[in-house]
Amino acid sequence: MPERSSRLKNNIVLLALAIGLAAVTLVSFLIGRYPITPYELISILLSKIFPTEPFWTDRMEAVLFNVRLPRILLACLVGCSLSAAGASYQGIFQNPMAAPDVLGASAGAAFGAALAILNDASGSMITLSAFVFSLVTVALVYIISKRAKGSKILGLILSGIMVSSLFSAGTSFIKLMADPNDQLPAITYWLMGSLAGTKSGELLFAVIPMALGLAILLLIRWRINILTFGDDEARTMGVNAKRVRLIVIICATLITATSVSVSGMIGWVGLVIPHLARRLVGNNYRHLMPASMLFGAIFLLVVDNISRNLMTTEIPLGILTAFVGAPFFIYLITREAGIT
Repeated sequence: MPERSSRLKNNIVLLALAIGLAAVTLVSFLIGRYPITPYELISILLSKIFPTEPFWTDRMEAVLFNVRLPRILLACLVGCSLSAAGASYQGIFQNPMAAPDVLGASAGAAFGAALAILNDASGSMITLSAFVFSLVTVALVYIISKRAKGSKILGLILSGIMVSSLFSAGTSFIKLMADPNDQLPAITYWLMGSLAGTKSGELLFAVIPMALGLAILLLIRWRINILTFGDDEARTMGVNAKRVRLIVIICATLITATSVSVSGMIGWVGLVIPHLARRLVGNNYRHLMPASMLFGAIFLLVVDNISRNLMTTEIPLGILTAFVGAPFFIYLITREAGIT
């Protein structure tokens, strides 16, 4: 009975998070520099299905479909992906401090974007360069860790720290070489993280790898439960721990690399949100993974709304997530239960 009651409670929490995400998404469509009423929103959306005599301006429709829709969807995808990656890494590494950039994906993406900006590349090439270098960085970390002596998990984490440091140094060197009037501000702003100017092309670029990685993590989330008990326990239950860990790393890296390449450096989401989700549904990844995804999407969407509406100029997301995430994390670690 207690197990059934706990499962029912967790399902209710997931339903509440899904409803909350739908509500925040609706509000996100309505607010902005160019406000849209709920009636106008529903009418514009229905006009794509049922022919309707428009009573709204072309500008209003353009704002809705070309500006807000791609940005809202991308904010949800990025928040969902970073949270899922953080929860996955914390599980397979059995480390509550693990975050999406633990294997250097963010540092590699930052280097790739900075290099592309230094060479005056287009926006799409900056995104592609960040994505490629992010994957290259994690591949390099994995190759180095295979040669490490002792614990393979510890070797993987230490390799990530070392390679991240090298690519961060490379990014600093690029900033030193960049034109201070044009290129340096562009690099600095990209590193702060933002969804400003999101285009449909960026959404299309991100949706396939994100959907693939997230779907696989959802399907094998019960195996992550087993990995939290250690490799020996997993072996006795017939689970190949090394294979599952590699699959999780590949999927988490894929969604992290895609997220960073389209949004820049957005910290704290993948570290804090999984812990907040644990407070709601516990440590069972059957519920923790979808809860982290939904909670992460809600969190980043709310932060993005604040970013684009609080001031006349947009505030970079990386700044806001740090302002919100750091106090939350302090709250978590100073509570009697601590972090788990």
